[in-house]
Amino acid sequence: MIRVALTIAGSDSGGGAGIQADLKTFAAFGVFGTSVITALTAQNTLGVRAIEEVSSPFVRAQLAAIREDFAVAGAKTGMLARRAIIETVANHLRERRIRNLVVDPVMVAASGDVLLAPDAVSAMRELMLPLASLVTPNLREAEILSGLTINDVGSMRQAARSLVDSGSEAVLLKGGRLDGSPAIDVFCRGRTIREFSAPRIAVRAHGTGCTLSAAIAAALARGTQLEDAIETAKSYVTRALATAERVGHGATPLNHLVKADDTRLG
Repeated sequence: MIRVALTIAGSDSGGGAGIQADLKTFAAFGVFGTSVITALTAQNTLGVRAIEEVSSPFVRAQLAAIREDFAVAGAKTGMLARRAIIETVANHLRERRIRNLVVDPVMVAASGDVLLAPDAVSAMRELMLPLASLVTPNLREAEILSGLTINDVGSMRQAARSLVDSGSEAVLLKGGRLDGSPAIDVFCRGRTIREFSAPRIAVRAHGTGCTLSAAIAAALARGTQLEDAIETAKSYVTRALATAERVGHGATPLNHLVKADDTRLG
């Protein structure tokens, strides 16, 4: 029986990130993808031209439609836009006890600009992170959530530990923006802390974080254990980066057509 995965995120009209990247990733992992759209973006590989937020009642209606018809085996969140949407999504996930939830706390643009207002940042920290099986912040997002400065692998480990100590079940802190090769991510769960490394691919990519979190959620939906799910997802992203072709005139979207390695999948 095919498993069902859910993405709750913004739409990318350029197809490289957000809902579009998530659904393509779900397909590569052999799961049926469903979606709840929180924001519409007029976007391409060159950048975001405009954003239209979806109302909280309509987000709630989408969530209700999924609930009445599908048994969701894994889920991820991406861009949640503002506090009211975060509250709506968190209430639904808590009531439905959605398992295998990956929270990608989309808080910071590639330029470094913070995308969420302070009250939305606090809602992300207080409402979403405790619900997650795994949180996947990038360096700047981890700094905002932990209050720590991160400039090397040692401080990544400290920040990941801090987020777990503050209530997150598990954290995968993405280190792709640090200099050096290979690229290192730091994983922390309970008293376990370890590093995942991958070759650094020389491409200015678009949608890497969305794709990674969607891949982990899809692997979890198939019954894969968390650390194996991370390994499989990182392998998929590496190959999707290595085989990415130039599409558009800006940052390069990943090649989501590569297939997931199913040797670790449930």
